[in-house]
Amino acid sequence: MLPVVELRAGLPYGIALGLDYPLALTAAVIGNMIPVPFIIIFIQRVFIWLRRHWPKMDSFITKLEAKAHLKGEKVQKYGPIALLLFVGIPLPGTGAWTGSLIAALLELKPKSAIPCIFLGVLLAAGIMTALTFGVIHVVN
Repeated sequence: MLPVVELRAGLPYGIALGLDYPLALTAAVIGNMIPVPFIIIFIQRVFIWLRRHWPKMDSFITKLEAKAHLKGEKVQKYGPIALLLFVGIPLPGTGAWTGSLIAALLELKPKSAIPCIFLGVLLAAGIMTALTFGVIHVVN
């Protein structure tokens, strides 16, 4: 899994490899969710450590934080449903890992952020399933 593609590529790739759909779905969802609690809980500390021990990372981290705060404005305005939709609608720059970064920077509690992110991952899985099998149906 890579932060850019996450489940959006993992699920279609698993299906393309010939994995049974339930196995591909389970692997994609679990793979997508594994880093979520770690990002929410530890990313701010990691950023502090990187800035202290590797100052050249400061500008990169600052840009990353600025993008996350910009994307997080709707989450602040509309609450948990916005986080769920942000994670669940498969567009570039969205997803569970970016949603986790937003949750961390907005200081959302993991108990409220993780379920929203998980439901968003399930929504993304449903959308990607429909798209993947739709494309397979059209091609065949």
